[in-house]
Amino acid sequence: MRTTAILLGAGKGARMGGDVKKQYMMLGGRPLMYYALYEFENSFVDELILVVSPGDEDYVRREFVEAYDLQKVTAIVPGGRERYHSVYNGLQQVKKADYILIHDLARPFVTEDMMLRAVNEAGDSHAVVVGVPVRDTIRIADKEHYGVETPNRDTLWAAQTPQVFEAELIREAYRRLHANEEVILSEGTVITDDGQVVELMTDTRVKMIEGDYANIKVTVPEDLAAAEVILKSRPWPREM
Repeated sequence: MRTTAILLGAGKGARMGGDVKKQYMMLGGRPLMYYALYEFENSFVDELILVVSPGDEDYVRREFVEAYDLQKVTAIVPGGRERYHSVYNGLQQVKKADYILIHDLARPFVTEDMMLRAVNEAGDSHAVVVGVPVRDTIRIADKEHYGVETPNRDTLWAAQTPQVFEAELIREAYRRLHANEEVILSEGTVITDDGQVVELMTDTRVKMIEGDYANIKVTVPEDLAAAEVILKSRPWPREM
């Protein structure tokens, strides 16, 4: 079994504010995306493909791949306009894989156990999304922000990454998305998740497995503060 991870670090981080892209912001004395890179580099995953902001390829190669001696990185490619464009660009670089993991580098607290459980489940279910059951009551509102529905909380999950798929399944799903993007967008569909792409473009059902409430995505300044707290409870910093 050969596994490839597509690691996404092409976000602009507009909601973080400031001039530094969020993936390069410092967390515990290291760039935010260092932590996920460390876990993947030291995991069972065979190959890493980095998708970064256009124009940042040389910077990432120098400041991360070379500085931390990342041996598993086989390609550094520019991201696209939307997240799903970035994933598509990464998929084009996969040479040989049985399973493909897709992970946001803005989630620094991924663990090898999480990856392994997802890959093992993908062997049976073909498509797996790591997530956590929602703790809060969720309200659906209309365009004027009036509540219109309160779904059953027991059925709701917050999706996380990594998300793991049989290689040909995720490739075919993204090929179909790429070919039919204009039609899909014209129908009002907003694409934010790889499991969503599989559900939209194939007949495969996506299995949810539990991740970790600490597996947060750093999006706004408050998330960075929360990440500092989580980091203090873990044995960091570690060397590559």
